[in-house]
Amino acid sequence: MTAAAGAPTIFLGSGSFAVPILEALLDSPEVDVVAVVSAPDRPTGRKAVPTPVPVAARARELRLPLIQPDRIRDAGAVAALAELQPTLGVLADYGQIVPAAILDLPSRGILNVHPSLLPRHRGASPIPAAILAGDRETGVTLIRMDEGLDTGPIVAATRWALDGTETAPELEARAAAAGAALVAATVGPWLRGDVAATPQGAEGVTLTRPLWREDARLDPARPAYELERQVRALQPWPGTFVETEAGRIKVLRAMVAPGPGGASVPGTFGPGPGLRLHTADGDLVLVDVQPAGGRAMSGEELVLGRPALPGSRVIGAP
Repeated sequence: MTAAAGAPTIFLGSGSFAVPILEALLDSPEVDVVAVVSAPDRPTGRKAVPTPVPVAARARELRLPLIQPDRIRDAGAVAALAELQPTLGVLADYGQIVPAAILDLPSRGILNVHPSLLPRHRGASPIPAAILAGDRETGVTLIRMDEGLDTGPIVAATRWALDGTETAPELEARAAAAGAALVAATVGPWLRGDVAATPQGAEGVTLTRPLWREDARLDPARPAYELERQVRALQPWPGTFVETEAGRIKVLRAMVAPGPGGASVPGTFGPGPGLRLHTADGDLVLVDVQPAGGRAMSGEELVLGRPALPGSRVIGAP
């Protein structure tokens, strides 16, 4: 996979979402990727071994020029990119705010591949946000970056319907492939000036935030359908769990089922079949779970090993 001579282009990305987009750029005859900018290697495991993020790892495999500044706004990083005299920049899942000093370097600007239908779900976690909100459709938007948070004018977009069963990793993989195809189809016309950028509308703006570890707790005071979305949206991190007298139970897969009505108490595990948690509206069936220190298993299997669970309450339930 090599890039033909074309417009000098810098690519900024870190996470796995960005890897197919980088590869699409490398296959494009209109661009020449002169540098990849990615996050520094991160310590992982008990021994804190420095490990490259997915984009940096792929760049090394392909022997691409790689820049990994601690802070993209540092003078050294800006100077290094300025020396390349890029015509275009493309950014996906980079993880840092890009300063005006770098936004202004490429004559054709920096295009940001954002996995939502902007202006909906701007910010750090658009894919989980779409699942949590129960959106009926989603997509990928290509914008020319400005100094705002995902506020730049729209260059191109693609969309598709959601069926309400997607997990965050599944949706990220589809969005990455769609983003790669969108970049491949758009970068040439954009460089030639055949595509115009259209300002985002003022209506329908929503803003997402980074996910926190505390988001993982399932609150049975909420409706079961919201908790089921939470289970799908927060994979693989921070995941979801309930705290019980038998220890923490990670919830890997769940489904909504009708509850027994007025006799149910939210936060109580009901009788089978399976492992059922009464919520504010209906039951959340914990289909696949993982008890603390144990292996993944079905909820039914967990109940067989811990028959005291049905009838007990989730710790911290109202």
